[in-house]
Amino acid sequence: MIARCLAILLVAAAGTARAQGFAGLGTEAEGFALPERGAPITFPEDHGAHPEFRIEWWYLTANLQAADGARYGVQWTLFRTALAPREADGWQSPQLWMGHAALTTASRHHHAERLARGGVGQAGVTAEPFAAWIDDWRAAGPSLSEVTVTASGRGFGYALDLDAEGPFVFHGENGFSVKSAEGQASHYYSQPFYRARGTLSLEGREVAVTGTAWLDREWSSQPLSESQEGWDWFSISLDGGARVMAAQVRETGGGVFTFATWIAPDGTETPYGDGALRLTPLGTAEVAGREVPVRWRVELPAKGLDVTTEPLNPQSWMATSFPYWEGPVSVSGSHDGHGYLEMTGYE
Repeated sequence: MIARCLAILLVAAAGTARAQGFAGLGTEAEGFALPERGAPITFPEDHGAHPEFRIEWWYLTANLQAADGARYGVQWTLFRTALAPREADGWQSPQLWMGHAALTTASRHHHAERLARGGVGQAGVTAEPFAAWIDDWRAAGPSLSEVTVTASGRGFGYALDLDAEGPFVFHGENGFSVKSAEGQASHYYSQPFYRARGTLSLEGREVAVTGTAWLDREWSSQPLSESQEGWDWFSISLDGGARVMAAQVRETGGGVFTFATWIAPDGTETPYGDGALRLTPLGTAEVAGREVPVRWRVELPAKGLDVTTEPLNPQSWMATSFPYWEGPVSVSGSHDGHGYLEMTGYE
C-alpha cells in the first residue's frame, strides 16, 4: 500500500504524461530553481542532490560480455522528484525517490522498481564519499570515478565495479543542455569512460562479465515544453575510443528537437545543437502491445558518423510507473561499437 501511494504521489508531482510531456516534464516549475546558462558545474558537490530543482536522476547503463561471448546489458537508475523546492527532516521531507534496475539478455529483459520517501534514510545521495541508494540498491565508492553498483529483483541481480578511464563530460554549453526551441533546459554531464567488471545473477546462476559503462547526471525543473511528448536517446561507445551522446525530443505535431555531443577519446567534447543530428527509425517491434521503433539510423554528418543500431533484445520494455523502452544496442556502419537506447513516450 505504501509503494502504491508513493507511485500515485510521483505521478501527481510529475503531472499528466500525455498532456504535458513524458512523466510531466513539461509542467510548470513555479517556485523551483531553473537551470542557468553559465552556472558552473562543480565536483564533487554536483554529484549530490539538488533539492531546489524539481527532478533529477543518476542513470547508469553497462554493455557487458561473458567469457563465452554472450552479451548483456545492465541499467541502474535513481530518480528524485520534489513536491516542493526544499529539503526537511523526517516525514516533512517533500522529496520522493524512485529506483529502476534491469538486466537484459538476448532472450529476457528482467526489471524491477523501488519507491521511497525522502527524509527517513530509505533513499538518498551523498556527494563525498559518493553514495546513492534506495533500500538495498546502492551505487557507492570513494568518488564517482570509482563506484560499486548493486541491485536485484525477481530472477536477477548484479554487482559491478566501475573505474573511470577518462574525464567527466559536459553537454551543451558547459553543462547547460537546451531541450526545446522554447528554451527549456537542464544541467547535464556524463561519465562515459567507465571500465566495468563484476558478476550477474540470473535465475540462480552466476555469470562473470566485463565491459564498459556510462553514467548520466541531469537535473532541472522543466526540461521539456508542454508540446513535447517523449525522447529517443543514445549513448554510443565507438571501437576507436570516441563516444557519442545523441538524442531527439519528439513534439506532438510530429517535429523533433535534436542535440548531441561528440566525445573524443581523450574526453574533449564537441556539442551540437538542434538540426545537426538525424535519427531515422528503420524498423519496429510490437512491444507490450504497441509498436516501438527499435532499429535506428544515427547520423552526425559533421563527424562523418552514419551508423545503424540493432537491439540485443527488442522486448526491452520497462513496465514501471512510467513505462519506457531501455536496452543495449550494437552499432555498425561508418563506425562499429555498442551502446544503449532509451525511448520514452511510446504509450
